[in-house]
Amino acid sequence: MFIIAEVGQAHEGSLGIAHSYIDALAKTGVDAVKFQVHIAAAESSEFEPFRIKFSTQDKTRFDYWKRMEFSLEQWQELKAHCEEVGLEFMASPFSNAAVDLLEKLEVKRYKIGSGEVSNFLMLEKIAQTGKPIILSSGMSSFEELDKTVDFLKKRNTEYSILQCTTAYPTQPQNYGLNVIEELKKRYQVPVGYSDHSAKIETCIAATALGAEILEFHAVFSRKMFGPDTSSSLEIEEIRQLVSAVKNIHQAQQHPTDKNDNSAFSELKSIFEKSLAVNKPLSAGQVLSFEDLESKKPKGYGISAANFQEVIGKKLKRNLGKWDFLKEEDLGL
Repeated sequence: MFIIAEVGQAHEGSLGIAHSYIDALAKTGVDAVKFQVHIAAAESSEFEPFRIKFSTQDKTRFDYWKRMEFSLEQWQELKAHCEEVGLEFMASPFSNAAVDLLEKLEVKRYKIGSGEVSNFLMLEKIAQTGKPIILSSGMSSFEELDKTVDFLKKRNTEYSILQCTTAYPTQPQNYGLNVIEELKKRYQVPVGYSDHSAKIETCIAATALGAEILEFHAVFSRKMFGPDTSSSLEIEEIRQLVSAVKNIHQAQQHPTDKNDNSAFSELKSIFEKSLAVNKPLSAGQVLSFEDLESKKPKGYGISAANFQEVIGKKLKRNLGKWDFLKEEDLGL
């Protein structure tokens, strides 16, 4: 299980806030912290519209991306900080220029956002690095994914795919949890889930359904400013999620053999029951269902599982109320 907490743009262009997220997320148990590398001049223009109008300080979307930029040196500081606290530094590129920057940072792998799955120019650039790719499939049909997968296979690029719904926040009817199994069967590669629901149960469910990679947005508070805050998890929620997911994953790694219950031998002797009679009965009386009770522990009388075998048989001796019923007490 590989768990990625995405800071994305939650740092609001502040290097200090970005470092604060690394420190906070290091305490939650995630494996990696992911940022986004936006180089405004390379990826955008003044004509790009806002996905949602959240900002009054940025006149255009281009201005927003410009405000999100860090220098190479600042990115190096962030990557070093991640490594100091035991986290993998990850970042999604949105241009070939961003790939060049990430290569200078010597990242281990690339995460491709949903809007870049058909950006074969950038995928070619990444494929040339020889590094693994994680694809988010949020805006792609299977036909489109097939083309991207074929592109990557021809370049011998290692890849995995995340089921993702590009809706902020994603509502339960749109989670698409069924797609996890469909992706596994179709592509035979590691499959995960990229979440925008702002609810911990979504990734927990994805884990139970076989997701091997989890990704979700992180934010200090959903009341904060920004395009992704409403679809993000807060730090304490992330801690709870990671704990739950790791427990589930551990359970998945240790399947139970229901043919072998030897581990319960001692408990079975305590909880399973023996037959008893529920009233005083005299020798010669024929036992009926209404005469019987089951009492703990097992082994002090005929097993309660075998009650049908004693019905219709005669008692050889008198029994008091609640006495255990033994084989030697019975005749034909």
